[in-house]
Amino acid sequence: MLPVVAIVGRPNVGKSTLFNRLLGERQAIVHDESGVTRDRHYGESYWNGRDFTVIDTGGYLSGKTDALVTGIRNQVELAIREADVIIFVVDVLQGITTEDDAVAHLLRRQEKPVLLAVNKSDNMEKTMQSPEFYRMGFSELFAVSALSGSGTGELLDRLAELMPDPTEQKDDQKWPKLAVIGRPNVGKSSFINALLNDERCIVTDIAGTTRDSVNSLLEYKGNTYTLVDTAGLRKRSRVHDNIEFYSLIRTEKSIRECDVAILLVDAEQGFEVQDARLLRQAEQFNKGMIIALNKWDLIEKETNTAKEFMETIYRKVPNLKYVPVITISAVTGQRIHRVIDEAIEVLEQRNIKISTSELNRFLKEITTRRPLPFARGHQLTIKYITQVKQKPPVFSLFMNMPRELPANYRRYIENQIRESYGFKGVPVTMVFKEK
Repeated sequence: MLPVVAIVGRPNVGKSTLFNRLLGERQAIVHDESGVTRDRHYGESYWNGRDFTVIDTGGYLSGKTDALVTGIRNQVELAIREADVIIFVVDVLQGITTEDDAVAHLLRRQEKPVLLAVNKSDNMEKTMQSPEFYRMGFSELFAVSALSGSGTGELLDRLAELMPDPTEQKDDQKWPKLAVIGRPNVGKSSFINALLNDERCIVTDIAGTTRDSVNSLLEYKGNTYTLVDTAGLRKRSRVHDNIEFYSLIRTEKSIRECDVAILLVDAEQGFEVQDARLLRQAEQFNKGMIIALNKWDLIEKETNTAKEFMETIYRKVPNLKYVPVITISAVTGQRIHRVIDEAIEVLEQRNIKISTSELNRFLKEITTRRPLPFARGHQLTIKYITQVKQKPPVFSLFMNMPRELPANYRRYIENQIRESYGFKGVPVTMVFKEK
């Protein structure tokens, strides 16, 4: 395991900006509104020959008792427990506040090194004001500007000195990514928490709790997978504030970068237009796909209830009948691990490679069974087929008049490929070229 550095502080002092600065990329949403970061976010950084993990946390508020603030506070405390070194961020412009004192009180009880980062010290006058923060009881103070990078080199130098050696060699393998997507409040964070059996994400019944994409590592049956909890997506026309728009963009990025998209649907609300849009977006990016009907424990069961749900979904997305549907309950744990089993199978299906000789034998068989039509007085003929790519699968077909091939015959070929070779939950791309 790599050394862990946690960034903590009250809301709106620039923790996420510092997090992005240390990682060298815009991974956390940054906005001048308090409470933007809610869950704790992880990233990896490198300095002076040292690799380490950085945790960005939500703004710590001590007094309030509502569910969201309490959840954020718990997340901060969990991050502190995980950390080897803590960066306590304060704002030189606002001076020491009551909330800063509350965070300082929490950190003074930890037997871990704490580096005080006096942020927004972006000129000499502000830097000269930073020593007043020594009275908070921490001996190591760094005047920094997370926005410009001023002073962060000295902070990183000291971090590298304080960090313990890694407990084992860093593994550069990229774990398969499973992105959990869906509309707000369908139970994505609850589903991930149920899998991890850990308070990795904040879970409340307030729609829109997760605003950013959050990664977790899942060890399952001897293998490791990255679970990505994403913000709930609404229609773009309903996205009014900037932060929600950034969350939407980040969720779409998570879909683009994942291997399998697990669409969580609220079984009580049914499969809606926005669910179909998310599924088509995953198809557009050629991702593996699974539909999980959550809150199934709340549905009154009849003999054909599950079958009717599936038929309703497939009527709304008739071209995606190859996507498996699973009924689950994140609260009771019902069939949640079957979702991961299906995701593993979909990962394997994305990696199927069919030999060219086998494909051309298959092509001859299906075109004999259903001959190609005529177009402009000429018989259409497909001369050759080969698989040019895996993960996702792409097939090239060479024929005499590709633009004249009807859409229904293209669907026929795809359906026959699926019937013969599988590709469950996996989009199949066919490219028709003239030869």
